[in-house]
Amino acid sequence: MEDKPMPVTTTMSERIEKRAQAIAALSNTTEWDIVVIGGGATGLGAALDAAARGYRVLLLEQADFAKSTSSKSTKLVHGGVRYLAQGNVGLVREASIERGLLCRNAPHLVKNLGFVIPLYDFWDSIKYTIGLKLYDWISGRLSLGRSVHISRKETLEQLPNIKTEGLLGGVRYHDGQFDDARLAINLVQTLFEKGGFAINYMKVTGLIKEGLHVRGVTACDEETGMHYSLKAKAVINATGVFADDILQMDDPTAAKSICASQGVHVVLDKTFHPSTSALMIPETADGRVLFVVPWHNKLIVGTTDTPVDAASLEPVALEAEIGFILDTAGSYLIRKPARADVLSVFAGLRPLAIPANGAQKTKEISRSHKIMVSASKLFTILGGKWTTYRRMGEDLVNRIEKELGWMPKQSVTKTLLIHGYTTGINWDDPLYFYGADAVALQQKMNDAGKWISEKLHIHEAQVAWAVQEEMARTVEDVLSRRTRALLLDAGESMRMARPVAELMAKQMQKDAQWVEDQVATFSQLAASYKLRD
Repeated sequence: MEDKPMPVTTTMSERIEKRAQAIAALSNTTEWDIVVIGGGATGLGAALDAAARGYRVLLLEQADFAKSTSSKSTKLVHGGVRYLAQGNVGLVREASIERGLLCRNAPHLVKNLGFVIPLYDFWDSIKYTIGLKLYDWISGRLSLGRSVHISRKETLEQLPNIKTEGLLGGVRYHDGQFDDARLAINLVQTLFEKGGFAINYMKVTGLIKEGLHVRGVTACDEETGMHYSLKAKAVINATGVFADDILQMDDPTAAKSICASQGVHVVLDKTFHPSTSALMIPETADGRVLFVVPWHNKLIVGTTDTPVDAASLEPVALEAEIGFILDTAGSYLIRKPARADVLSVFAGLRPLAIPANGAQKTKEISRSHKIMVSASKLFTILGGKWTTYRRMGEDLVNRIEKELGWMPKQSVTKTLLIHGYTTGINWDDPLYFYGADAVALQQKMNDAGKWISEKLHIHEAQVAWAVQEEMARTVEDVLSRRTRALLLDAGESMRMARPVAELMAKQMQKDAQWVEDQVATFSQLAASYKLRD
């Protein structure tokens, strides 16, 4: 008789212990169908696709879900206007379709956002108007809205703080906006609902081989120090910028497959751009685009594309990148942002598949995904972007079925509703990103507790909810990814660290020393999100 993982139930006590429930399943399951290494966008997409097909799936993440790259995006679900300019029509088409599907499956997290490109040159007016019409056409019936050329007056209404000298008009187009880390958490919850399991702070330390083939992993629980040996029919390496580490566990002579590119964003008060529309600066000094995007009542401004030699869970913005963003935004805005205006600065690394022509600059490397299958049948996925996470997962599970000779099962994620799904979202509600869970959370807020930060609309009940319902294990998990306080205002998040740690300690039965350690660790991290004079 086939062994099965522990069933997922929905009582409050079991929801509180989701991580413990998943760890118990490690002893309950002799062999998994698929073990996924990596809890970012790619790993979560693959794990959910596989679990939804009925496979026994376990996902292991060395830190927290979406700890690194997958929580540091520009918060856009987009086809990619820049990729169209590079001639990558296939990627734009694929991303545009996936954008539409994500809007349907997670409408509590993805919204239609208007973008305006200000035009100061007649030929630019023609170029961008035609280019965005092509963007609309590629999106087809999943388009979020028609792009239009707008007058100088309409442009100033949409972009009230834009420089007026030489302004001819603008082009308005539509793309999607989302909350990346919140989507990751909802995907974890959906994975559990489909019978799969995910464990954060569980680091893969090696690969198990039988003969020449990979047949599982060894892992260590970073919280307890416990070691596990986990058998699997297939192992997926979805570790992003750390993919080469896993590939070298498989083959120490493996050539480098990933090059990392750093993207930096600064966060400003919305007074610099008091509009519900985003500003898109179409051409910067380094040949990229720059966005000024309203998000959670603040502005995200970015990004950069800087090659880096070494991967890190917490990359740090370079002074040149910060200066570039502030100077570029300041060349378009009436009020130029200064260092003192920056509420937070965050950096993420893009995992890009090394091209055959290694001379390409990182901004020119395709964001399309690539699947590699080693001689040992280790499945590695490289590249890609949040917008196409679902398609990457589908393609990867299809490839596993083909390579291992499994009977193909139909992917169902095109129409799979993500945890929290609800419609009629009030985007002005500070709890909107909880989706359907907001009703229960609001009730808890009404019953007890107080605001930890009225400035960022964060309540004590949200901390308890993060621990009980969303597998938060550290202060950073709560303030960086369950809420977005660290990215929105690093100084305010540092002030909140102690009350959050004390509330978590009560939930998790931790002692006073744990509180002190958490406050110290988080404060050190948050300091790197603040700009020094």
